[in-house]
Amino acid sequence: MTDKLLFTRLEAAKMLSISVRTLDNLQQRKEIQIRRIGRRVLFPATELERFIRRDHQGRAAKHRQAPANLCPQSATPQHQE
Repeated sequence: MTDKLLFTRLEAAKMLSISVRTLDNLQQRKEIQIRRIGRRVLFPATELERFIRRDHQGRAAKHRQAPANLCPQSATPQHQE
């Protein structure tokens, strides 16, 4: 990554290729930990690296559902004779 240890919100968002608002949401959901120095909110390089390497499919998969025509369980039941 870099030799820098702490990043501002804008720097961290740019590193992750996300908006500052998305970064704030991740921080509020405690998916990314922060460090406070006075009033400044800073993101440790190690925390950003951990987040980058983490598998993010679990949360998205819970909220995403397959369309009805692609989901075999939602197909009309066939009677077996």
